[in-house]
Amino acid sequence: MVDNRGWVHCPICHSKTKTKVNKDTQMHNFPLFCPKCKQESKIDVKDMQMKLSES
Repeated sequence: MVDNRGWVHCPICHSKTKTKVNKDTQMHNFPLFCPKCKQESKIDVKDMQMKLSES
């Protein structure tokens, strides 16, 4: 989840991470680390929409 200010939220615990994106940011297989749950997830971001990476 990406909120309206561009902060990326953890797909596991839904807390805000330290990663921020802009409207034109694109990520592929980005290793997102959550400081709260200490889990790492690979995500894709395009057009302010986040989804878990399939690869």
